[in-house]
Amino acid sequence: MYGPEPDGPQPGPQPGHDYAELVGGPLDGMLLDVTGWPPQDVVDGALLISEHGQFGPGGRSDYAPAEPGPGAEAAEVGRFVCQGDVP
Repeated sequence: MYGPEPDGPQPGPQPGHDYAELVGGPLDGMLLDVTGWPPQDVVDGALLISEHGQFGPGGRSDYAPAEPGPGAEAAEVGRFVCQGDVP
């Protein structure tokens, strides 16, 4: 979900992939690989499973795209901001 496995041969972001930086909440600072996501899915954001959220293991954290800054393209993938946790 967040790129290759940390103990894999090439951990971290891979060339040619698109990532959204997760901001706030229990997944703050992680990268979400959105390569190949349909544009509407990027607009909708994601409910991501997190063991460290308000509802513990099995709970989900709601992340939505941040508003584009001045001069940024609306479709540009950048940051997903935490909207809160759901069971």
